[in-house]
Amino acid sequence: MKADPFAQLKLLDVQELDSQQDQLRHRLASIPQIQQLAELTKRRAEVDDRARDARIAVDDLAREQKRADADVEQVKARRQRDLDRMEQGLVTNPKDLERMQGELVSLERRIASLEDTELEVMEQLETRQGELDGLTAELATLDEQISAASAQRDQAAGALEAQLTQTAAERAQAVSGLPEDLLTLYTRLREQKGGVGAAALRARSCTGCSLQVNASDLAVIAKAPSDEVLRCEECNRILVRTSESGI
Repeated sequence: MKADPFAQLKLLDVQELDSQQDQLRHRLASIPQIQQLAELTKRRAEVDDRARDARIAVDDLAREQKRADADVEQVKARRQRDLDRMEQGLVTNPKDLERMQGELVSLERRIASLEDTELEVMEQLETRQGELDGLTAELATLDEQISAASAQRDQAAGALEAQLTQTAAERAQAVSGLPEDLLTLYTRLREQKGGVGAAALRARSCTGCSLQVNASDLAVIAKAPSDEVLRCEECNRILVRTSESGI
């Protein structure tokens, strides 16, 4: 393949810009806040699930407490009706009076039992409400941390994206006028060689693989026409001769 020596040198500029863009994309994908946000989001989902379960438990216990309160009040109301009838002398038959007194004893036991149940439910409700309050506070803290990390990520990403835009504009200018076949070869090699498709021959070494070119290959390179597109014998990348090649 033939290409003007100046075009080959410009290809090194394109390679430098492509390498810069690769580094910028890597930095963009490696912004610390991205991993932090992933961890915070996962943690928030876990806490939100626990808060949802706690909220359901609180609602269930609140309904249970309401029922327990109603049961206690109902039995107390019945006891009060019986007491009122007895105090008003409405029960005169000795057997009815004895039966009612026995019923009052049963009602007292029933009230005591219901109040114990009510107290137990209240204690459970207090415990679960405390858990829910703690989880709700943790969610609020996580939301603040997520908001702060998002702002930091966006700020860092904005700066990197601005640099990417700038280097993309510089690359577009650098590739302008380069031979299509040279660019096609460079692009294919860049994909195959980890992002480096063209390398300078500097101080008798290929900057792509960092290996020194042997004497016989240097002699071939020295005799090659200046417009000949050379390849490194070791890494197969486009090898561009410069004033620092040492030949």
